Amino acid sequence: MTMREEIEAAAARYPERRSAIMPALMIAQKEHGHLPGPVLEDVAEILGVERVWVYELATFYTLFHTEPIGRFHLQLCDNVSCMLCGSEALQKHLETTLGIRKGETTPDGAFTLSTVECLGACEMAPVMQVGDDYHGNLDTARLDALLESFRAAERAANIERAAAPAPGE
Repeated sequence: MTMREEIEAAAARYPERRSAIMPALMIAQKEHGHLPGPVLEDVAEILGVERVWVYELATFYTLFHTEPIGRFHLQLCDNVSCMLCGSEALQKHLETTLGIRKGETTPDGAFTLSTVECLGACEMAPVMQVGDDYHGNLDTARLDALLESFRAAERAANIERAAAPAPGE
């Protein structure tokens, strides 16, 4: 199913097409990895809505990315519960370990570090979301183990890509 077809199917579930902007943005981001201007304009055109409505949502919510992000998007909660349980120190540790600051991506494109207002998981503070997965009760040792597991997954994916036959072979 094409992106247009998926967005049309999502829009059909709503009484007004404008109500389908968020699901449409999720579909478009899954397709393109992020939401550059031309993709946002495509979403507006497919839904038949004002471009500003699409841009407003895409730039307001932290789940949407208008710039490319790393293959592992580390979203560390910095709300009160997580802050009181040490998220500031964890952020500094991640910045030092990865050699980047909040809002940046490692030169190899593997990691992007962000902070988010709340992940709604105070019971396991401090918490970080990576992709669709939550990792809680974090300390520096757990962070280091997570980073190593992500690096190992990246190495395995690189080996798999290198071993795959080239297109047309």
